[in-house]
Amino acid sequence: MAGGGAAAVTLRAMARSDLDAVMAIEQRVFVQPWSRAFFEKELATEFATLRVAVEPHRDGDAPIGYSVYWRVTDEVHLLNVAVHPNRQHLGVGRILVDAVVADSRRLDARVIFLEVRAGNVAARSLYARLGFRELGVRRAYYGPGQDAIVMERRLGPPA
Repeated sequence: MAGGGAAAVTLRAMARSDLDAVMAIEQRVFVQPWSRAFFEKELATEFATLRVAVEPHRDGDAPIGYSVYWRVTDEVHLLNVAVHPNRQHLGVGRILVDAVVADSRRLDARVIFLEVRAGNVAARSLYARLGFRELGVRRAYYGPGQDAIVMERRLGPPA
């Protein structure tokens, strides 16, 4: 990402061959990372969409972030978004979430839900800037003393 922006980033469907890079990001970003088996299960789940953000590399594209969401009836549940620590604060997270919102609109979803760790101020701020509002708290969702904030974004016609 020369120049400090996300201009060279593209999105594509996550493949099993991406899992080594995805797991490296997952383990660096989260205190309680998902297991490889969990990602493999999601890749096989019909109503799950997994996407990677990649940037060009001399050996092919290199995953630097990813998102996972479920479409359930007219709702989308954003389960996981992560960006490699060396690529955070450059707009990659916004690109990933914007793509989920665009997909949700195409799927005629009426709302997107997510949970975010209460202490993750950067993620909460990003979600708020992208039109999500806080609905409530799930106490100890991530373990003792680790609450989640439930957020939603209602989808109307495109702005």
